[in-house]
Amino acid sequence: MLATTQISAQDSTSTAGPDYVQFSGRVVYDDRGEPTSFPYVNVYVKGSSRGTSTDLSGFFSLVAARGETVVFSYVGYQTAEYTIPEDLESNWYTMIQTMTEDTIFLPQTVIYPWPSREFFEIEFLAMQPDQDLQNAAERNLSPEILALLDEQTLPDGDESADLMLREQAKSYYYNGQVRPQRIFDAMAWKEFIQAWKRGDFKKKKKSKK
Repeated sequence: MLATTQISAQDSTSTAGPDYVQFSGRVVYDDRGEPTSFPYVNVYVKGSSRGTSTDLSGFFSLVAARGETVVFSYVGYQTAEYTIPEDLESNWYTMIQTMTEDTIFLPQTVIYPWPSREFFEIEFLAMQPDQDLQNAAERNLSPEILALLDEQTLPDGDESADLMLREQAKSYYYNGQVRPQRIFDAMAWKEFIQAWKRGDFKKKKKSKK
């Protein structure tokens, strides 16, 4: 049994081989001059199926042979490669890999609803608008409807606050002095005539109780 155990231990050591090393390290990127951990970076041995990805702290670890090339890749960053030294005496090796942003210029793409201007003119001339929709739009844009909406729509908070601030500013402007007469103000005369036509100056009869 002792002989069998010794033979198995020798076989497992020979299987690993002296050419393989435990390759580990950390991947970072430059964030305004400060090295920052880079998670989820693809780390794999070139030309093989062996690989891994960095964790949240940017750490990675994999088995690679001396002389093999390890590739670091991430979308939007330049792909980096590193070849493990063949004259490495130790069976482990560590490094810090810095990733650099890669600027990619894509050609401009313009999407048109028609293949050419000629097709657009043909489709536009052949287009027949829905008569019901057109009638509804004309009714909604009629002067009577717009005037009714203007009378029934109450001002919101912004409009009320703006009106109050303007009135206060107007009163502060003439604070401590007599307000000028608006006898030559055309807008004042317009408001007066409109109020006269509406009958705002007529005496209202008191209702009998």
